[in-house]
Amino acid sequence: MSKIYSSAAAALAGLPKDGMTIMSGGFGLCGIPENLIVALRDSGVGNLTVISNNAGVDGFGLGLLLESKQTKRMISSYVGENKEFERQFLSGELELEFNPQGTLAERIRAGGAGIPGFYTKTGVGTLVAQNKEHKDFDGVTHILETGLKADIALIKAWKSDEEGNLIYRKTARNFNPMMATAAAITIVEVEEIVPCGALDADNIHTPGIYVDRIVQSTFEKRIENRTTRAREVA
Repeated sequence: MSKIYSSAAAALAGLPKDGMTIMSGGFGLCGIPENLIVALRDSGVGNLTVISNNAGVDGFGLGLLLESKQTKRMISSYVGENKEFERQFLSGELELEFNPQGTLAERIRAGGAGIPGFYTKTGVGTLVAQNKEHKDFDGVTHILETGLKADIALIKAWKSDEEGNLIYRKTARNFNPMMATAAAITIVEVEEIVPCGALDADNIHTPGIYVDRIVQSTFEKRIENRTTRAREVA
């Protein structure tokens, strides 16, 4: 059976259910599966747990799921660019599990590798360590973190072949490779699909064995946080 689908909606068809756990790749607005997120919103499912480095921005990316109140819980590292995220969290409408960024990445990698938990000294002595097991290694205190898994991973890649072997482009690689391994079903949207054999095997970042569905999409190149300065006049 072909892994290639005609649209983001078709790639998600039959999969979304209320209460699912979703992984969504990207860092800020770099490397996010923006069309799959729109299709997930349009599916109407709710009470979602979303695992992502951040929650997009207002009106774009995962921010769309916040605005539609489809997200019940976020497992994230950074939320600073989304005012609706802040509002829902402070008002008690949204559950939030904060993670140091490296810890979040390792929890996802561990989930994909079948590792149920690991110890890290990151977060010791902070709110992150509350209600977690503590253990000393070589005289240094560590806390136990658990691996993360999801029902569906929505990821973004640059190129795919027809079997789902993936290449990411530069920093858009970010969380996508780990998430591709850590879900029961992985759906990827890409900029280009090429025939099998067209990709250099040594340059493939995610093997196609992890990928279930592929859709080719077009993308909006947004600037997450525009910073300017006044032009100097001689």
